[in-house]
Amino acid sequence: MRFRACIAILLFLSGCASTEPLTKEPTARDRRIANLQRAAALPWRDDGRCAVREASQPWPELVERCYPALDHDRLEFHDTTGRCAVASTGAAAMGLGFCVLAAPEIAVGAVIVLGVVVVAVAIKEALDAYELRHLYPEEAGTSRGAKVASRDAVTKPKPKLEPEPAGQGRQPPVPPVPVDRTRRASCEPVPVPHAGEDDAHNACADTFPPNRYPGMDALVGGIRFDALQVGMRVLWEIKTHRFDTYNEFIQNQEIEKEIEQLRNERQVAQACGYDFVVGVSTQAHKDALSALDSSLKIVVTGCKR
Repeated sequence: MRFRACIAILLFLSGCASTEPLTKEPTARDRRIANLQRAAALPWRDDGRCAVREASQPWPELVERCYPALDHDRLEFHDTTGRCAVASTGAAAMGLGFCVLAAPEIAVGAVIVLGVVVVAVAIKEALDAYELRHLYPEEAGTSRGAKVASRDAVTKPKPKLEPEPAGQGRQPPVPPVPVDRTRRASCEPVPVPHAGEDDAHNACADTFPPNRYPGMDALVGGIRFDALQVGMRVLWEIKTHRFDTYNEFIQNQEIEKEIEQLRNERQVAQACGYDFVVGVSTQAHKDALSALDSSLKIVVTGCKR
C-alpha cells in the first residue's frame, strides 16, 4: 500500500536523522491526547471523527487513515527538510502533503493552514472529556449499581486498623465536593469504559448513533448510557440481544424488565436536559416495546450479533 510505504520511509529517515537513544514509548493515553492536540490544529471535513477514532494509533498511522478527511483546500505543505523528496517517490498518489504531515515531527512552516482554524467538534469534545475526567474524578468512578463496583473492592476489602464509628463507611479518595457542585456535575457527561465485554454490542453503540466517546459509556446523572450522540444532546440505550429467537414467555419477561429500565433511564436523561433514544436490532423488538410504551423513541439499528 502506497500510504504504508510512505510511513515506512518516514520512520526510517527519522531514525537515521538522530543518533540519540530512543525514548520510552508514551502510554496509550498520553499518545492519544498528544495526537488529538496535534489534530486540533488542522481543518477537518468530518468534524474530526476519524482523528478521534484513530487517536490511539501512532501519528503516522492516524494520518494514513484520516488524510482523506482533511480539508485539503485549506492546507499548504512545504518540504522544509528535503526528506519528502525521497519519501514521496514511494507514495506518488499521496504527494508532498501526506509525507510532510505524517512526519514524526512537523518542521516549522511545513504545514500552513489557510484561514482561522476552529477546533473540529469531535476533537474538542474528546479533549473536553479528558479534562472533565480530571476535573471530576469522583464522578467518573460513580456507577448505577453494584454491578460495576470494583471486584477487588468486593473480594479484598481494605483491612481496618481500628474500629470505625457505626454508620461510617470507607472514606473517599478525594475531598468531599460541595453539594451544589455535585448536582451540576452529575448532569455533565463523563466518559467511562464500556461496562460489558460484549464486542458486538459495544461496536453498535460506538458506530450507530454515532458515539461521541468511542469505546466508552456516558455517565450522566449516575446512570451509564451506551452512547452520547455526536453533536447532539441525545443519550442512547442499545439492545442487541436476539429477542426474536426467544419463546413467548421469555419475550414477555424480557420486555417488562426492559420497559422499567428504559423509563428510568429516560427520566434521568430528560431531567438533565437530554433526549433519549433506544436502539434495537429488529422490528419485532421495537414493536414489542412500543406496545407497552408508545412514547419511547425507538430506532431499528439492524446491528447483528
